[in-house]
Amino acid sequence: MILTIDVHYKTDYAKTVLLFFENWQSETPSNVVTHITKDVMEYEPGSFYKRELPCIMNALEEVSLEELEAIIIDGHIYVDNDGKYGLGGHLYEALDKKFPIIGMAKTSFQSNTETVVEILRGESKNPLFVSAIGLEKEVAANYIKNMFGEYRLPYLLKLMDQITKED
Repeated sequence: MILTIDVHYKTDYAKTVLLFFENWQSETPSNVVTHITKDVMEYEPGSFYKRELPCIMNALEEVSLEELEAIIIDGHIYVDNDGKYGLGGHLYEALDKKFPIIGMAKTSFQSNTETVVEILRGESKNPLFVSAIGLEKEVAANYIKNMFGEYRLPYLLKLMDQITKED
């Protein structure tokens, strides 16, 4: 089982979506869980994880992670080439390093070129930036590159993004 997670912020709450799927070539989710967090921290520049991580951890309390192979987040594992943790690194630690975390971001950090692999999907000229902790970044990039869907974003990651933004 693979899990992808995203959080979307509304005026007075955050909506976290957990989308589970069977394998890297899956075309449909096996389960979708939505969690609402009311008391959301304010955004702190340079410490985005402080806002998002509690939302993710609250949502994860509602599900079993027993058969989980990996977790994909919309974001970065590291924010620089020195290995300073971004959201993905902090999530890895919060989960006691039990699950590989794959970061898939649509934008890059200038200070982070060595910890990511750029991939192109479909006919897009804009790369995705893939990073990982708990498995090799090249392996993670290959997984994301070969996921179902013909566009820049794999279909299930695009679906999760749409669900997250629904009211």
